[in-house]
Amino acid sequence: MTIDWGWFPDHQSDLVTLTLDHLSTAVPAVLFGLLIALPLAVVAHRVRPLRGLLLGLSNILFTIPSIAIFVLLLPVTGLTRTTAITGLTIYTLVVLLRNTVEGLDSVPTKVREASTAMGSRPLRTLLTVELPLAFPVIMAGVRVATVMAISLVSVASYIGYGGLGQLFTDGFQRNYPTPVVAGVILSLVLALVADAVLVTIQWLCTPWLRRRA
Repeated sequence: MTIDWGWFPDHQSDLVTLTLDHLSTAVPAVLFGLLIALPLAVVAHRVRPLRGLLLGLSNILFTIPSIAIFVLLLPVTGLTRTTAITGLTIYTLVVLLRNTVEGLDSVPTKVREASTAMGSRPLRTLLTVELPLAFPVIMAGVRVATVMAISLVSVASYIGYGGLGQLFTDGFQRNYPTPVVAGVILSLVLALVADAVLVTIQWLCTPWLRRRA
């Protein structure tokens, strides 16, 4: 396999555009997934009979092939970026929901009882005690979901919103490996940078863990 290294500077602007397009699909999917997963996780944590139902439903959705999800969404949302973001959001839910539930479960019961004994209402206890203590576990899920979303965006090239996945399609159709290599490298870089950013955010938001370390 021969790589045409001169191809990279000639297509620099295209690579930047596709990279930004990739991010504009992956990032909203993770954010929407988190917004949906947080309230569902609180319900699953506090209403035990619904726990198995919600987690089981998210697992079932995760087993559907990504291409199939996009095809099923096409009659509703059409050939738009909404289809790509919606499909990826569904995939992030299983990771985000499970990790958020596990994070809330990891909060010691005595801590909740102490907060209640001090007069805190359930919502205040959730926001000021449970979620901050569950934050490291939740962020672990966010990191996995982000990397997963970045890798799955390429599949959305099927509907024209695959970001760097368009390089894979172009390379395979022309039997020209250089765009494929470029897509792989940039996808890896995006995943590594995104993970590093999330690790930094977690480090900044958990000063008590730094003091403990």
